[in-house]
Amino acid sequence: MYHEVTYDQARRRTIKRIAIAVILVMALALAAFAAMVAQARAHEQAAVTVRESVLNAAKQCCAVEGSYPASLEHLEREYGLVINHEDFVVSYEWFADNVLPSVVVTAR
Repeated sequence: MYHEVTYDQARRRTIKRIAIAVILVMALALAAFAAMVAQARAHEQAAVTVRESVLNAAKQCCAVEGSYPASLEHLEREYGLVINHEDFVVSYEWFADNVLPSVVVTAR
């Protein structure tokens, strides 16, 4: 048997549908924000890993050759260090043969 929908019932359904739509939009926005934060943290961690790799290669060079390398290119050429220069800017400052170089890695 057909049951007529009253004005109040129709209004309640509309309110429920709007509430569900708002909740879904908020959930999607929260998920997108969480993904952006996770991606930013991963990029920061990658920069830390690049810095540690450069320092480890410099220490290995010092152990083998007796002095720290004067340039980052020497580490890339002789010790197989691979840096993604499109994603990171590496500042390698060499002071002396017996002083650990200063390494700063910045994400682009």
